Amino acid sequence: MNHEIVQSMWLTWREATQRALYGEGGFYLRERPSGHFRTSVSASPAFADAVLALLVEVDAELGAPDPLDLVDIGAGEGLLVARVLAAAEPALRKRLRVTAVDLSPRPGSLPEEIAWRRSIPEGVAGLAVANEWLDNIPLDVVEQTAEGPRLVLVDTATGEERLGGPPPEADLAWMRRWWPLTRVGTRAEIGHPRDAAWAGVVGGLARGRAIAVDYAHPVDNRPLCGTLTGYRDGAVVAPVPDGTCDITAHVALDACAEAGREAGAISTTLSTQREALRALGLTGARPPIERAVSDPRGYLRALARASEEGELIDPAGLGGFGWLAQSR
Repeated sequence: MNHEIVQSMWLTWREATQRALYGEGGFYLRERPSGHFRTSVSASPAFADAVLALLVEVDAELGAPDPLDLVDIGAGEGLLVARVLAAAEPALRKRLRVTAVDLSPRPGSLPEEIAWRRSIPEGVAGLAVANEWLDNIPLDVVEQTAEGPRLVLVDTATGEERLGGPPPEADLAWMRRWWPLTRVGTRAEIGHPRDAAWAGVVGGLARGRAIAVDYAHPVDNRPLCGTLTGYRDGAVVAPVPDGTCDITAHVALDACAEAGREAGAISTTLSTQREALRALGLTGARPPIERAVSDPRGYLRALARASEEGELIDPAGLGGFGWLAQSR
């Protein structure tokens, strides 16, 4: 796709987003996430420290397998796994088999120990992490009308919308279970493509744990008009599917959790990033003021770390992310 001159055509949001993000010349085939929006990974190395703590926990549960897998799905620049690898104790690092999964080209600065691939590996024994990956899996949008649900179509060049025909039965079935529409003018974002993607992650585990972290909403509190959003150069923009911006929508993580259970998960925890990171040791607690006298440099480092942790667990920000953990 030529991202400078996009042919105008009317498509469903799922088709249009797929072309804009992952088609020829698509946004995610040429752009790195850090240039357009802030994630937990880019916000602080403390997030990688928490993932390392989680990896150590999983390693103990599995009896220290060799190799121990760490898989980062939607890896972007590979920063998360690079930081975890660098911080791991030598004995653990020696057993680690690290894989970054992304459709974009491999970054030149990535350590050689990290494998780079376009598809999720099978037979993972360890930890698989999908941080802000599910929200970029394209989905369709349905609007309730007086005549019933109708697919929303979008002009790929302008972002203008119009209503199309009725959605297929698979969409209707998903809506009945996960996002029922009862009022004219309300919208649902049909999440079964994300459910299927997450089921693939859980199904790819031989044994271990899979973590999905994303903006999320529950079935009893879905947004009335949906959440489609665009990002470009660090700013929120209109979600025009012309390949010039990221297009994202919040995730029905409860539906993904059910898909994971059907794919073989034997335990499920659905919480928030704040709860999960606090359990892994990130508290945002400020160092005692007395340390400013006895160890001023150490005090300043600890103060900066507390600020970073505070951002990661802020319930009004990154700490409000949904955090889905499932094990096999």
